[in-house]
Amino acid sequence: MKKEIHPEYVECKVTCACGNSFTTMSNKSEMRVDICSACHPFFTGSEKIVDSAGRVDKFKKKYNMK
Repeated sequence: MKKEIHPEYVECKVTCACGNSFTTMSNKSEMRVDICSACHPFFTGSEKIVDSAGRVDKFKKKYNMK
């Protein structure tokens, strides 16, 4: 590898919009994110299916699911 062409790898403080913060390694010293594992519905268990067109009900009816 060529020397002195790669960015410096430093400790990075990541701050989420929900207020959660953690540290990781990156070539930036600070990052701001909109969503993290502390507030994302998939990780918190509050995931809901939004179905305004009735597609889920049509699928369940078509395949006789409850």
